[in-house]
Amino acid sequence: MKYSALALVRGALTGGRHWTPAWRFPEAKSRYQVLIIGGGGHGLATAYYLAKNHGVRDVAVIERGWLGGGNTGRNTTIVRSNYLFPESARLYDFSLKLYESLSRELNFNIMLSQRGLILLAHSRHDLDSMARWANAMQMNGIDAQLLTRRQVAERAPLLEMSPQARFPVLGGFMQRRAGTARHDAVAWGYARAADACGVDILQNCEVTGFTRDAHGAVTGVLTNRGAIAAERVGIAAAGHSSVLAKLAGFALPVTSYALQAMVSEPVKPALDTVVLSPGTGAYVSQSDKGEMVLGASLDLFPSYAQRGSFAITQSVLAATLAIFPTFSRLRLLRQWAGIVDVVHDSSPIIGATPVPNLYINCGWGTGGFKGIPVGGWTLAHVLATGKNHELAEPFQLARFVSGRLIDEAAAAGIAH
Repeated sequence: MKYSALALVRGALTGGRHWTPAWRFPEAKSRYQVLIIGGGGHGLATAYYLAKNHGVRDVAVIERGWLGGGNTGRNTTIVRSNYLFPESARLYDFSLKLYESLSRELNFNIMLSQRGLILLAHSRHDLDSMARWANAMQMNGIDAQLLTRRQVAERAPLLEMSPQARFPVLGGFMQRRAGTARHDAVAWGYARAADACGVDILQNCEVTGFTRDAHGAVTGVLTNRGAIAAERVGIAAAGHSSVLAKLAGFALPVTSYALQAMVSEPVKPALDTVVLSPGTGAYVSQSDKGEMVLGASLDLFPSYAQRGSFAITQSVLAATLAIFPTFSRLRLLRQWAGIVDVVHDSSPIIGATPVPNLYINCGWGTGGFKGIPVGGWTLAHVLATGKNHELAEPFQLARFVSGRLIDEAAAAGIAH
């Protein structure tokens, strides 16, 4: 059913009796052409683009919990493409461009709000680094605008702008096309569109192992609901990618950490942009419900706990109040954490694994949500064709052997 204003009026007049479920709850078949492990944004996007771009519809998405219950539902919803290196810039800007038309394409409102993202400069060194950064973005064909101290104050008037502040704001730079999107809506939109293409979405179905042929190639998966055969298998499981890789018999250069965030009680509109302070590690935006969404750095010890540590909670609040002291009067409403998959060069891994017929999309670290469309697009390409998409070519697992790393975090000083 196509969603529209007319359908909404009809639903109101008929008491919603004509509404149908957004996707089916099918029983698993014994065999599929492609299996995708992970029912978050990346896995669902992969299934949709397999059907849409390549005509591969005999696909199942396997999720051990509920759809979008992992990192897709546990992030700060920021989308952006303000990256320094050309490889990363191309990848994330392609993703942002897909986001910009996603509501229309999926016939599902993802609530994209391109309110812009400002990075604050707290020192002369920050100003010089941001000038280099913004110039590199412009050379890569991506919008970037350097801001004076006065321009920053005009965009975010609640910022602490005193020259005597602990972290004085000297200026910054902005990507106007950046912003936020509704995380649940992204997962639901891709799930609905993939289901309409014939994709089976299997929830509460946990992968416990892989089946192999005499040559070691993957031929399917073992689950708590039985064995399912497939010609090719893709992994899009974020922080649990290394667990699945171990089941398949190989190791990934991935460490899983908790990345936590929190929201305040809702207030009237007070912040119409996203503000990120690399000097403090804090980033802040205001949700459509009025909550102040706060995030910061990783809990730097390996963990699969979806809660985070009290020490990081303290640091997030201290950093936020250093730049927004008026927020000290707000009450904290709730806190959560996602399990992010971090690799040595803070860039994703998209492509083949050492095991034949097994492909992977992982290593997005703290940038997984903004990379959902391009992650799905590129993993779908290699699953359908057996060849890497040109955008994914620099992000192969083999780079950790050859040494061709893309150290985006070290070069640009950003990991959020």
